[in-house]
Amino acid sequence: MDRLSFGNGAMEAGEGDGDGCLSGPRLAIGELAGEFGLTHRTIRHYEDEGLLSPERIGTAPGGTRVYGHRDRARLALICRGKRLGFSLAEIKDFLNLYDTDDAQIEQMRYMRSIARRRISALEQQLADVEQTLAELCTIDTQISEHLSRNGITETQDMEEKHS
Repeated sequence: MDRLSFGNGAMEAGEGDGDGCLSGPRLAIGELAGEFGLTHRTIRHYEDEGLLSPERIGTAPGGTRVYGHRDRARLALICRGKRLGFSLAEIKDFLNLYDTDDAQIEQMRYMRSIARRRISALEQQLADVEQTLAELCTIDTQISEHLSRNGITETQDMEEKHS
């Protein structure tokens, strides 16, 4: 079996899964939503965006959605990608590359590229947060020193707030 993953999340594909559904358990939208802690609306949105392709069964208009192993695996990757901060467009591109390259070489190159961009953005955010924390700590120290020079202790300051 081939594996497609964002780290620990993985999608396995077997032969004959071109219709988007593998043999095995098939889930209704409510079961899938419950398993992943998502709303029906979110799952339908992912379907509208072309990220999921459930099988339709029954005679009702549009049929009843039934999600197979492949949809469940794709949803796991979508959720993981969202947690990692990837856009739905990036996730869709990643998932679509799975179907075009048996060895997943282009898919892995693409994932490495967007992961590196995300790492760079997070490193910049971390540097910004560290700078902000340092500035706030400096301000806190300056205020404490100012209050102390004026005979105010931090305990007195807190008691005045609560009285």
